[in-house]
Amino acid sequence: MSVGELLTATVPMARTLELEFAETTPERAVVRLPDRPDYHNHLGGPHAGAMFTLAESASGAIVIAAFGDQLHRAVPLAVNAAISYRKLAMGVVTATASLGRPVADVVAQLDAGERPEFPVTVDVTRADGAVTAEMTVVWTLRPNA
Repeated sequence: MSVGELLTATVPMARTLELEFAETTPERAVVRLPDRPDYHNHLGGPHAGAMFTLAESASGAIVIAAFGDQLHRAVPLAVNAAISYRKLAMGVVTATASLGRPVADVVAQLDAGERPEFPVTVDVTRADGAVTAEMTVVWTLRPNA
């Protein structure tokens, strides 16, 4: 099962929004929000809540891709998230997530008995490439007790 299939199967909101997981690697995750009238705001573009969920889902996809082999000993949890809406989003929007720390550094902290935190940055773009939103999600790997 791919990361996208796993998230679609286990995260009801990803299914509800029909998110499309185009790429999920430890280096990058690309997720698309289809253009559906049910997701629109008063301006005819995607609702801010749908865009937040899109970006947060892309951040979760890269975390699972990067640290899926650690799930037997730690649970990934979002610590906080901040989003800035930059331009009007219309049509299909795409979230591209990048991991803010090397995987090996995070795993080394976990190996040392610590609870590592690491940022994931996400750009949300419309079809013409304009960045419509930017998000940073700080994640942690909480060791299993």
